[in-house]
Amino acid sequence: MEKPWHLYLMSLLYLLAGINHFRKPEVYYKILPPFITIKKTINELAGFLEIMFAVYLCIPIFSNLAAISIMILLVLIFPANIYMLMDEKASLGLPKWVLYIRLPIQVLLLLWAYQYVDFNNV
Repeated sequence: MEKPWHLYLMSLLYLLAGINHFRKPEVYYKILPPFITIKKTINELAGFLEIMFAVYLCIPIFSNLAAISIMILLVLIFPANIYMLMDEKASLGLPKWVLYIRLPIQVLLLLWAYQYVDFNNV
């Protein structure tokens, strides 16, 4: 079955995001709440998962699982977006309005992944 072009766009987005976890880890360390003490491990795991899910989205046998996994990952990383809004150092110097816009963008990303889930094959 041929996948829609926007699935490949989403895959590229997560591939680039995953690579960025390894290119600029210090950015991700700043947005992790202080109770997370294993920042390097969490950052590398998130980057690895984003890259893996990006690849798996493009493989028909795995794309359903990848879309579900992306949805779970988005829920798990949502607290970092809240923390960015609450802590000045974690905000990365972004204006408050940008930080507020990031919250519904996470929901849109979740819905974007949701459209690729085939619940008949879960």
